Amino acid sequence: MKNPFARSSRNGDDGPSEIYGYRIYMVALSATWASAMYGYDSAFIGGTLELPAFKTSFGLNENDSTSLSSNVVSMFQAGAFFGAICGFFFAEYFGRKPVILGSGVIFAIGAAIQLVGKISALYVGRIFTGLGIGSHSFSDFGSITASTRTFRAQAQHSGEFRPRWLASKNQIVKAQKNLAWVRHLPVDHSYVVNELAEIQAAVCQELELSGEQRTLVQILHECAAPGVRNRILIAVMLMLLQNLTGINAINYYSPTIFRSIGFTGTSVGLLATGVYGIVKMATTAVFMIWIVDRFGRRGPLLVGAVGAGVAMFYLAIYSQLSDSFDRVPPSNSGSQAAVAMIYIYAIFYGFSWNGIPWIFASEVLPTRVRTIGMMCAVCMQWLAQFIIVYSLPYMVASIKYGTFYFFGSCTVVALVFAYLFVPETKGVSMEDMGVLFGPDVSILAVKAQENYQEFRRSTAMAATEAQQEKQGGLHVENA
Repeated sequence: MKNPFARSSRNGDDGPSEIYGYRIYMVALSATWASAMYGYDSAFIGGTLELPAFKTSFGLNENDSTSLSSNVVSMFQAGAFFGAICGFFFAEYFGRKPVILGSGVIFAIGAAIQLVGKISALYVGRIFTGLGIGSHSFSDFGSITASTRTFRAQAQHSGEFRPRWLASKNQIVKAQKNLAWVRHLPVDHSYVVNELAEIQAAVCQELELSGEQRTLVQILHECAAPGVRNRILIAVMLMLLQNLTGINAINYYSPTIFRSIGFTGTSVGLLATGVYGIVKMATTAVFMIWIVDRFGRRGPLLVGAVGAGVAMFYLAIYSQLSDSFDRVPPSNSGSQAAVAMIYIYAIFYGFSWNGIPWIFASEVLPTRVRTIGMMCAVCMQWLAQFIIVYSLPYMVASIKYGTFYFFGSCTVVALVFAYLFVPETKGVSMEDMGVLFGPDVSILAVKAQENYQEFRRSTAMAATEAQQEKQGGLHVENA
């Protein structure tokens, strides 16, 4: 029976058959499960706040809705922001696994507190669940690349799953044991030994560059170095723009959004919200698993921004003309198109800005500053979410249809930023990211790409010349 996990050989280098198994998928799934917890929270909280039973149980009235929605939803993001910072320090000194386990416990405690049935407990529980997701998302960040590039990682030995942290702490025996488990090979197998040797060589090189004992000040100094700071800034900006496109406005307040375009009734609104979530999830899953390494990162970011922007501007124009924020609009072709535009937005966003900013940041950050670089990007993710979800209820109440215009305009900004500053990283190894983002390389994406292509051509020519010289030497020797 053919191994369902195997990939066809590339360049004759496909590794031992044992490495093509389920374990590498289990590692990715367990490390990224926080995404499911976060997705569940973002999907249910908006609908829950709209339920009449919820308002009755907590003794709320319509006058409480704006401030309640703003406070309850944003408490999660506030907790996640500080959780990401805590996750950085714990992961730096104790490793990723304890952080992942501990964050799950904190999330469970937060969920239990929310069941008390009091507003104060709801706030506290939301903060705890945010702390759990925030600290987990930091460790989860490093696995995003792995989970979306699993097939290529196995076939080309790119090493996203390597136990680098253990090696950096000189725990070589544990590192070799863990690597052997993931690869499903004996610890003394030549494949494991060679791969671990590569890890140790990379760690030694990093230590030589940065010094054996690095203080926080030294790490920050490295982050500010030319060729590094631009990568961190691009990653941070992508996280900011990812949220400014309006995704969390729809994620958390989709019942309100659907009501503004004519969906009346709690059940109908929740059903429309559920369909929206399914569309976004399915689009993201299909793209991230099967398509992202075929079409790259830059192209989908640009196309996704155009499609999402068109959808957002249509919603703005429709809600302005129909006055849908102040009255229930008639059911006609315009309202039906508005509903379709929300799903179109989910599709375009799902295959672009939903996952690519996370992949991009995890690919381009240098290993020696990846931990703190990830923290910066993840903190911006949660800070941007906090600003959006806290402000949105007030935006809906005050500027109404202008909310859609705002997010549409931000999507245009995201499009321009991606075009100017985000080069294509598809097929670029982690070792070659310095060529794409080096200290002497232009920050403009097109010129950076040209620099990398020239490097590839010169490298290929040098390899060809070396091969020809080798063959010429063999001919002379034979003669």
